[in-house]
Amino acid sequence: MKELQHKAISLLKQLIETPSLSREEDKTADLIHDFLKENEVVCFRSNNNVWAKNKHFDELKPTILLNSHHDTVKPGSDYTLDPFKAIEQEGKLHGLGSNDAGGCLVSLIATFIHFYEAENLSHNLVLVASAEEEISGQNGIASVLGKIPAIDFGIVGEPTLMDMAVAEKGLMVLDCVAHGKSGHAARNEGENAIYIALEDINTLNNFKFEKTSSYLGEIKLSTTVIQAGEKHNSVPETCNFVVDVRTTDAYTNDEVLKMIQDQLKSEVKARSTRLQPSFMKLNHPLLLIAKELGYQFYGSPTLSDQALLSFPTIKLGPGDSARSHTADEFIYIKEIEQGIEKYIELIERMTTSKEAKESN
Repeated sequence: MKELQHKAISLLKQLIETPSLSREEDKTADLIHDFLKENEVVCFRSNNNVWAKNKHFDELKPTILLNSHHDTVKPGSDYTLDPFKAIEQEGKLHGLGSNDAGGCLVSLIATFIHFYEAENLSHNLVLVASAEEEISGQNGIASVLGKIPAIDFGIVGEPTLMDMAVAEKGLMVLDCVAHGKSGHAARNEGENAIYIALEDINTLNNFKFEKTSSYLGEIKLSTTVIQAGEKHNSVPETCNFVVDVRTTDAYTNDEVLKMIQDQLKSEVKARSTRLQPSFMKLNHPLLLIAKELGYQFYGSPTLSDQALLSFPTIKLGPGDSARSHTADEFIYIKEIEQGIEKYIELIERMTTSKEAKESN
């Protein structure tokens, strides 16, 4: 265990010191690919995604996905430390991507290596170190799903203080256009599209969906942009506004879109419906085992690669989401060590327990 933890932390230090902004992760993909090969893991690469399956993979068994990402956001101007230097001090490891989600990634890689050569597991394991998570990119995990074996359920590594997010909000961005009729402002002509838009925005502000999520609460609608008019004396014929929609497992994104369209006079189009909410049923064998092990369950408001996965997933990992995308980002070394231990304990129970075998 100590050797595995040491290897994981050493890998994280290398990842921190190798810039990997979204769409520019080729060098960290090289590192991860080489690290797996050095540990005698047969692995594959698709774009900047690296994946592998356990040595004794059996197509007749269900498969668990272990996934986290190796891309990062751009460092902010308020960094006081070099974001691309792994600085270890006072039990912390500083550096861009250390917390989001490098600590989770190397912990899952270590967990996968621990089980790689195990025989007679009740489940297969597939590891995916994904790219473009921070931008939900087309060449991220979505691009590799057709290449890896079919997945039954997954663990997505994100910093959760090792609490278990059993649900995650989805996202839609709506482009709305209110249509009026142009006219001269002084002669009270036309139909002002701004007023139509304001009426629709007020409708959204007061609209309540019938169903709510037990872990995520209500769907959140926020009007964030509005644009109309060019001249002070001309009634605008169109008014454009943008609505940020944070969806829950109570409805699919397509259902939410249809309900909003039915409520508004304005034309409503979604930029995409692909970032779906997620939820794992509480009677799932993984959650029953997690409950026995004392995990705390919650619903996550932040987006991850879960949104692109159609099978049940939970979000779990060392580190704290509150540190993500902040200056002088860090993770505690102890968090990584404990994260590896807890991941291994959870997978051990899941792949050897009576409940898991009966659920196959």
